[in-house]
Amino acid sequence: MSSKPEQPETRIDKWLWAARFFKTRSLAAAAVKGGKVRVNGGRAKPSRQIKILDQLHIQRGDFLFDITINAIAEKRVSAKQAQLLYTESQESIQHREELTETKRIERKASAQYGGRPDKQGRRNLRRLQGKG
Repeated sequence: MSSKPEQPETRIDKWLWAARFFKTRSLAAAAVKGGKVRVNGGRAKPSRQIKILDQLHIQRGDFLFDITINAIAEKRVSAKQAQLLYTESQESIQHREELTETKRIERKASAQYGGRPDKQGRRNLRRLQGKG
C-alpha cells in the first residue's frame, strides 16, 4: 500500500487569526459563525479544517477579500510572513482600492461642512427657512 503524504490542515478561525485578518481568534470565530467567511463557496463553522489551495471569501466591514491559501500557520506570524500565507485575486485588490479611494473622497467632502452650525449659522438657516 502506498500512503499519500498528509496535507497540513488547521482550523479556519486559527488560520484567520494567524494570517492577521482579525486581531483575536474569538473575533475570527465570530466572523466565521456570522457567515462573513466562506470556504470554497460555502458557509463554515469555526472548527472547519482548511488546507492549502482552499478558496476563502472574507468580508471585514465594507472590505471583501477573495484569497487562495498558500500555506498553513498555527501561530500568529509577522505581517510580512502573513502576506505569504495567501494570494489575493486581482479583482479583489482592485475592488478594495476603489472602495478605499471612494471612502477617502467622501471623508474629505464631509469634512468641509464642519459639523453642527454655530449660533450665526442657525440664525442664517432660520432666515432662509422664513422662520426668523
